Amino acid sequence: MGTSGKIYNSAAEALEGLLRDDLTIMAGGFGLCGIPENLIAAVRDSGVKGLTVISNNAGVDGFGLGQLLNTHQIKKMISSYVGENKEFERQYLSGELELEFNPQGTLAERIRAGGAGIPAFYTATGVGTLVAEGKEEKTFDGRRYILETGLVADLSIIKAWKADERGNLIFRKTARNFNPIMATAGKVTVVEVEEIVPTGSIDPDHIHTPGIYVDRIVKGTFEKRIEQRTTRSRSEALAQDNSAQKESV
Repeated sequence: MGTSGKIYNSAAEALEGLLRDDLTIMAGGFGLCGIPENLIAAVRDSGVKGLTVISNNAGVDGFGLGQLLNTHQIKKMISSYVGENKEFERQYLSGELELEFNPQGTLAERIRAGGAGIPAFYTATGVGTLVAEGKEEKTFDGRRYILETGLVADLSIIKAWKADERGNLIFRKTARNFNPIMATAGKVTVVEVEEIVPTGSIDPDHIHTPGIYVDRIVKGTFEKRIEQRTTRSRSEALAQDNSAQKESV
């Protein structure tokens, strides 16, 4: 552990004393972008089970949260998108996995609300659909809304680009996604980063998440897989570019 008291030497050390069966975990990321790769692997290696995981999706088969599905450590997913994971589909359809499905914006707002201490809010999204079943409904200004509850986790595991020794965070581009709001909505928040810099070296105006929300930090190594790799040959690219230039003349 570093002098700040927040820096740990490995993902396993950063999670020491925090993991147990039947835990509720928020895991940042969108697809495979900005996921806490090292912390997910450490959760897998710990062997804890019966987990409820709040995440936009469940990674892909064999990577990201897909690893925890393969080992049957997840009991329930609270998610928005699950279309890239065949094991997720198999477990759900066979009744091995519980699923609380959310519209993506609703999931984000549930997490943000939980982090802000807001127990519930009304939204028009999902009214008149399966999403609304069993939920309180009210009408405001002639429009129907359903009540959604805020979400809080026992543990948030997130990924940032850079942290200082006090845990002030910067996220890089699309990897920002669900990570900042999850940092606020965990009773304990553990962050893995690509770089740790001295306190004071980050311009305060550039900080996305203040260190008050961060309990533990670990520097990770990242594979950064691409969820769906689509490529074209250089000759195809040049031909398309030439065609586009001719059409613009």
